[in-house]
Amino acid sequence: MSSQPDTDSALLTREDIVGQLQSCGLKPTDQRVRVAEILMQAPTHMTAEQILSAVRQSGDRVSKATVYNTLKILADAGLVRQIHLDPERSVYDSTRTSHHHFHDLETGELQDIRPEEIEFSRFPSLPEGMEAEAIEVVVRLRKKR
Repeated sequence: MSSQPDTDSALLTREDIVGQLQSCGLKPTDQRVRVAEILMQAPTHMTAEQILSAVRQSGDRVSKATVYNTLKILADAGLVRQIHLDPERSVYDSTRTSHHHFHDLETGELQDIRPEEIEFSRFPSLPEGMEAEAIEVVVRLRKKR
């Protein structure tokens, strides 16, 4: 899954990532930093399995559980976004600024859509006592028939 460059596409160094983990109160363990590096060094969209594969290809040893736990911690801290594409598949997005996505159903690729490219003419009334925290649009694409 790849990403198109967007507004917070500055490349992050290992030191930047360690600093971001620490600023969120997270202990920068070697495995946690390695998982974060793969996902956060440059804008990207990756599944947990892709991240696990990338960590292992680099020669580092990490369990599947560690990758999933680290991704949950990073998402809970707001360092990455978890995008639920369907009930059984999530993708982790290193771009934290508000944006939307095109999702190619054939290839699984996600492409970023800048927020100003989507306009809403109406918004439903929210249930009493609730407020909207975020709006995330995923436009699912397939080839024309």
